[in-house]
Amino acid sequence: MLIAQEGRPDGTGHRPGQPLTPGHRPVRRTALALSVALPALAVLSLVIGTGHSSAADAWHFLTGDPAARADAPLRLAVLDVRLPRTLAAVFVGVCLGVSGCLLQAATRNPLAETGLLGVNSGAAFAVVLGLTFFGATSPTALMGWALAGGLAASAVVLLLAASGRTAGSPLRLVLTGTAIGATFHGLTSYVLLGTRSTFDTYRYWTIGSLAGVESADLLPLTAPAAVGLLLAFGCARPLSALGLGDDSARSLGHHPGRIRLAVAAAVSLLVGCAVAVAGPIAFLGLLAPYAARAVAGPRLTAQLALSALVAAAVMLLADILARVVIRPWETPVSVLLAFVGGPLLVWIARSSHLSTAGASA
Repeated sequence: MLIAQEGRPDGTGHRPGQPLTPGHRPVRRTALALSVALPALAVLSLVIGTGHSSAADAWHFLTGDPAARADAPLRLAVLDVRLPRTLAAVFVGVCLGVSGCLLQAATRNPLAETGLLGVNSGAAFAVVLGLTFFGATSPTALMGWALAGGLAASAVVLLLAASGRTAGSPLRLVLTGTAIGATFHGLTSYVLLGTRSTFDTYRYWTIGSLAGVESADLLPLTAPAAVGLLLAFGCARPLSALGLGDDSARSLGHHPGRIRLAVAAAVSLLVGCAVAVAGPIAFLGLLAPYAARAVAGPRLTAQLALSALVAAAVMLLADILARVVIRPWETPVSVLLAFVGGPLLVWIARSSHLSTAGASA
């Protein structure tokens, strides 16, 4: 492990014992702004819904008004419907933001997306198997199948990428993940062709939504997500050394292949948990790291933290808008993210700063 010594930069790019430079101030200001915005968005998420209860009634409930607290339907709407999906939005956002940032840094590709390791395709295939052959129809059962399928797919990718003379290289990881993802996608389509009833449920799951999430569904996923986050932030310092090149990383005592495999394991856990909760969510794991990198620069630990905050805030905002855009019906949150993320992705790809962003990752 690279140890920060006196006068040498740590994993954030800051030299211990020295005052913060002006370059660090935007990170602190942005983190503070996001830390204020997140609770505000969470409150909005609790008071805004698609039901008949008004935002004023929900606010009175949150502030402890006795009449509002005695309203059973209002209590159900706020505590049993909106609170779990608010927590789920933050959970999914943090998982996708951190995993996307980590994956882009490991592959040195600012356009790398969290589905590259085959997690989304593996989760989709497992959900179809559960629906078709095992009668898994409840949200909890589908979440279990999705998590198992995502982790199994990523395990296959890691095993294949770890073999051969180029074990653990970024190109090998991406190519293996793409191939495995395409294979699972084909298998999913094959199973769906013969089961129309399965297709209806699968179509609802794959569209990406937080509707129907319960607090009990999130509890089993907190442990693997916590492991993924610990792995992600633990990889920040050696991954920063890896950004200098494989030879430089080896001279500092690191093993590039092992670092990338640890990154892939962290990404698999985080994306698997996110997909299990909300289904495949596109663009968020790509755009949040880009925004974080624009503020934090090459400091990877700061990138990870800001990316988590940005993705959580965007996910909360998208989920709130999903309830009001076509009220009284609800828009899938993935549709809103794709509507915004598609044009932004085109702009990023055409940006003259893209190569600089990739280098700083």
